[in-house]
Amino acid sequence: MHLYGLPILYALFVWWFSTGLIVYLDGLPPRTFRWSMLGGTMVLLACYGGLAATATDTSVRGAYIAFTCGLLAWGWHEMSLYMGVVTGPRREGCPPDATTGPRFTFALLATLYHELAILVSAAIILAVNWGAANQVGTWTFMILWGMRQSAKFNVFLGVRNLNEQFLPKHLRYLGSYLVQKPMNLLFPLSVTVSSVIAGLLVSAAASAGGSAATGLTFLATMMILANLEHWFLVLPIPVEKLWNWSLKSHEASEEQLVVLPGLNVSGLNVSGLAVPAIPPSRRFMPARSQSSSAIGARS
Repeated sequence: MHLYGLPILYALFVWWFSTGLIVYLDGLPPRTFRWSMLGGTMVLLACYGGLAATATDTSVRGAYIAFTCGLLAWGWHEMSLYMGVVTGPRREGCPPDATTGPRFTFALLATLYHELAILVSAAIILAVNWGAANQVGTWTFMILWGMRQSAKFNVFLGVRNLNEQFLPKHLRYLGSYLVQKPMNLLFPLSVTVSSVIAGLLVSAAASAGGSAATGLTFLATMMILANLEHWFLVLPIPVEKLWNWSLKSHEASEEQLVVLPGLNVSGLNVSGLAVPAIPPSRRFMPARSQSSSAIGARS
């Protein structure tokens, strides 16, 4: 039980709670973001330190600390993106007549700084754990990064659920880069590859012992959760109910909206001032059902 059951329960709780906490903080009024980011940045630095301190720790305790640090380090990037602090040079919606190539370029520019920040974090984590015995934190971060990229490509190419209810009002323009349709050709490949990797990790965890079993169980659990989050993109399942408590901060509020130069936000009115709306794209339709999480594969 302590080798497999407890790590699974711990990973599920940290994933669920940290996701909900980030969604809640991202939906608060923008005046709170500086304090959230200050606290989050302190946690991020502590995570780098924790990963360095446990690099040679092959105990069960070391696996728990490394896993937690890897997951929370990833959470900083999700929080900074959805607070609009680390996004990209483009702060407006996608032109409605943009074809796939230009739309991809515009979408990349909309989140370019976010992607570069992830690269910096990955480099730091690899540096502090290079050649170390405990790689649980490194692989936790890499799994979340890889599956997040997979989810981003899938929502770009088209899925049923676009997760728009997780977008704060000041980032609603990001929805114009997404496409809604039942499925895309990349999706089967994404879930097949992630399922195979998850199966290999489960098999490795089952045949391992001691702290190795604990670490591999953490990784297998995160891969399975990321795979499920991919399925949540196409299945009519109201998974967002798992985080109803965190979505309460996203309720309509005038002070939640930050109007940036060039920022277009659809369907909103701030203090009687109409905000220019994004013209509807011929590829984009309002989502009927949305689900997924902030810490994993959320779009």
